[in-house]
Amino acid sequence: MDIPPSLCLACRGSKRLCGLAYCPALVKVRLAPIRSLGRGIEGSSPPGLFVGRLGYPKVFVGPLVPPVSGETKLYDTPELWVGLGIEDVLEFRYSLVRGVERVRVEDASSGRGIVEKLQELAMAIEPVDSEMVLQKRPRGFSLSEHEPPFGPSGRLEKIRIGNTKLSRQLEKAYYDTDWRASDAIFELYRRGVEVSSIQKALSAGCLGEARKRRLVPTRWSITAVDDTISRRLVDRLKEFPELDRFLVYFMRRQMNTFVAILMPGAWSFEWMEAWFPKTTWNLRDRGEPEVMGDYEYWRGRRTYPDIGGCYFAARLAVAEALLRMKRQARCVLLREIYPGFTVPIGVWFVREHLREMFRGKPSSFSSYEEALNYAFSKLKVPRERWLERSALLKREAKLTGFL
Repeated sequence: MDIPPSLCLACRGSKRLCGLAYCPALVKVRLAPIRSLGRGIEGSSPPGLFVGRLGYPKVFVGPLVPPVSGETKLYDTPELWVGLGIEDVLEFRYSLVRGVERVRVEDASSGRGIVEKLQELAMAIEPVDSEMVLQKRPRGFSLSEHEPPFGPSGRLEKIRIGNTKLSRQLEKAYYDTDWRASDAIFELYRRGVEVSSIQKALSAGCLGEARKRRLVPTRWSITAVDDTISRRLVDRLKEFPELDRFLVYFMRRQMNTFVAILMPGAWSFEWMEAWFPKTTWNLRDRGEPEVMGDYEYWRGRRTYPDIGGCYFAARLAVAEALLRMKRQARCVLLREIYPGFTVPIGVWFVREHLREMFRGKPSSFSSYEEALNYAFSKLKVPRERWLERSALLKREAKLTGFL
């Protein structure tokens, strides 16, 4: 995007006059020191690690180490990112250098070499002093709709990991080699371990029965943990009575609008997105927003949703909210993404912003029509377009006689 200098001078990174969700000038300045890194990287891993998927079952793995020492937990903890600017997230994510080595996923049970170091990092609860020497200067970066951005990478020549303070909960799960991975994931969550920490432990092959342990690509582990926890939560909330009123939640953040409509009835769930032109997944200069979504009824889904991992991230957030209410409901969650939101930054954006939204106070209504009128007053895509694409709203309209 060619931005006139006069616009930047008037904005100076504070007003977003260019229409983007982040300031390109600030990102460029902040990333300059990262581009000049040499082969040696010394700093405090947040702790963080990376497991790739290309070439599976032989994949690139390695620690994430920034050229910064001290308190770096923020760098790899999405639970702490709500309220931060996108350029802030990009800055500390791009500073995480990946030193990688190729291993087989079955090496998770070896307890040796790079795998042992990754597992120590996955179970650590404080930043770990680390030193890496790469074969060449680190280069490139990674952007994905599934996982947070990653900084430059290079093949590892040698690495040293300092003393680690381990999570007692994660360490217990690591040594329990008879515990099924899905059971370990949910029990760790139930005991208060952060979702992002569980995802790292699964990725590093720290969870599951001994003979079944594998290194799990980072993007797969993120979706697996969101899916596993939310399914267990949904099973629990099905035991509660149905919601007795219509609730609408609403949030606007960083060129995104989130709306949740919770309706009386047995559990069902739908996640829908509307991507406007000039956004990450709709690169046209003009035209109508692209709307798509996926849903499930009482029995859940048997196939992976076309809309991707955000489905499970959103399901986790709404299931947590319903469990706090001790109710089940029919749930329709809508997201609009506006022009200028052009950087894929991972499903954490959906999970953590929805979690924050559900911690707020909803608007309450006694009828379906009142709830819909309010919900769609917060959105730019016409009501008819949402209804046309939504399975659950169509069904609800028929049940309540509004079709």
